[in-house]
Amino acid sequence: MKKFSNWALLALALGAISFTGCSSDDDSPAPEASIYERLGGTTMVADPDNPGQMIEQGRLSYRKVVNTTVGLIVADVQANASGNLGAHFAPILGEVGAGNTTNLAILVDNLTDFFSFNTGGTNPVNTYTGLDMVTAHNPALNPRMGTTSTNADYTKFVGYVGAAAQQNGVAANTELYSDIVAVLESLRDPIVQ
Repeated sequence: MKKFSNWALLALALGAISFTGCSSDDDSPAPEASIYERLGGTTMVADPDNPGQMIEQGRLSYRKVVNTTVGLIVADVQANASGNLGAHFAPILGEVGAGNTTNLAILVDNLTDFFSFNTGGTNPVNTYTGLDMVTAHNPALNPRMGTTSTNADYTKFVGYVGAAAQQNGVAANTELYSDIVAVLESLRDPIVQ
């Protein structure tokens, strides 16, 4: 009987060691949430632009920032300020001026898809299927683009995104805002041609 107890004790000890070896390491930091998750992620909320419909909070956060950014660019165009971004968006702005907002809506949706998908949005609604950044920003390859961007133009655009983030409460979290700016800066080279 004593022999059986020793074997049982040995089996119990080996089992405890193997379970301990497989347990999660409580000292390791949890993986950082994606930007999309930190903007509200997949939590469903009422869509203020489409009564009766729901939208992921992360996507809504991006859509608000994109819409505000577009508004700031249009205001820049209307003010005819130096370094005007209007030349980049001339084809779409011409359509909007004629009462056709279809391509503007597509642009806003594509930008929302792009940022949602590339910062952690996984829902199929967040899938970006548009042009790659080089093609999208080259007027010779994309007739929707009016002219190429300079570094100054892109810096101005990033500034408008920052102002839009501020207006929508996204910039209140400086770490989150810094991460979003890092994503924008990672796109500078393919966009500025």
